[in-house]
Amino acid sequence: MVVIAHNIRSLHNVGAIFRSADCFAAERVYLTGITGTPPRPEIAKVALGAEDRVPWETGEIIEAIGRLKADGYRVVALDNTAGAAPIGPIEGKIALLLGNEVEGIEPSVLALCDLIVEIPMPGRKRSLNVAVATGIALFVLSGK
Repeated sequence: MVVIAHNIRSLHNVGAIFRSADCFAAERVYLTGITGTPPRPEIAKVALGAEDRVPWETGEIIEAIGRLKADGYRVVALDNTAGAAPIGPIEGKIALLLGNEVEGIEPSVLALCDLIVEIPMPGRKRSLNVAVATGIALFVLSGK
């Protein structure tokens, strides 16, 4: 599994995403859009070294999705948009796409995804912090 962190505003969230990616043995983290990159003290504070253990690269989101699809990955967006399916284990090579903390993933990028999933939330609040959602999604998608 790989993670695509697209337009993540908070460097602390980026650090936490690296940490979860390390915990679930993600092959790589793609940092696209406005997402900050290491080395940054704010990332390192939360990642606790994961930013040095998990390979990462930057790039343009459309190009990254195209390359991953060509390499056999299913691009799975985590977004609470209308029509998103409840998250569950998925077999095969997965690229988990995460979006902006406020705006989510833009419709033009969602249109390129193979599947859009959401974490069911029976409470009144309809969203989680992106870093928290990443850990849950990596756990569920990995089938652990």
